[in-house]
Amino acid sequence: MTAPYVLDHATEIQLKHWRAMGNRDTERALAVLRRLGAVTVENETVELTGLGRFGMRRLLGEPEPGDPVYQVKITLLGVENPPVWRRVLVPAAIRLNRLHDVIQAAMGWQNAHLHAFVDGQTYYGVPDPELPFRDEGATRLSDLAAPGGSLLYNYDFGDSWDHEILVEEATVATPAGRYPRCVAGQSACPPEDVGGAGGYARLIQILTEPGHEEHQDMLDWLGLDNRDRFDPARFDPAEANRRLVVSRGWPSRR
Repeated sequence: MTAPYVLDHATEIQLKHWRAMGNRDTERALAVLRRLGAVTVENETVELTGLGRFGMRRLLGEPEPGDPVYQVKITLLGVENPPVWRRVLVPAAIRLNRLHDVIQAAMGWQNAHLHAFVDGQTYYGVPDPELPFRDEGATRLSDLAAPGGSLLYNYDFGDSWDHEILVEEATVATPAGRYPRCVAGQSACPPEDVGGAGGYARLIQILTEPGHEEHQDMLDWLGLDNRDRFDPARFDPAEANRRLVVSRGWPSRR
């Protein structure tokens, strides 16, 4: 786990010391998890037990069969040509910090900027002494919205990408269901740092005009050989669900 750990400008002695501390802390944590029956450790291979998987599902906010599930529509505001939205099934009790991960994965963002949820006049985000945020990790989606209700999610305070999070309906988790899961959507996610909705509209316009003086510059900025490789209308739900699996932080069930 820790052998590749490297910090710029650290000496080899410092790295050796930090790696040793990391190994010690990991071994202590695993010892506790073994005593609790949450993991097995054999030949340096660690596996979750049934209890461990149950605990991970609870930590990640995954529902048990019969638990409430919300169908949520995530709409990127200010982008209409083409419109960008995703429909996702999430546990009603999902915490906002986990919902942030779901939005990033379903939309296709890179989680490279600050974010906040807004419910009326209250802001929820990562606790910071310089920002008036309530702890998003201590708040559940069901605390703020019921079916028919909504809240706002803002990503990248510079570009200011606003998303409407609309709870369309409530259902219950099924034994064969996987949550969160993207069930529908439309259009590609805009590139990061494009300049918000106005900058994205300008990007699309320039790419549709091969004779525009900035056409090649935009292609270079996107890292593309030609404009045909950028399709604002493209959306693949299978790709969104693969990103959702990765965002869960542990292996998917088959």
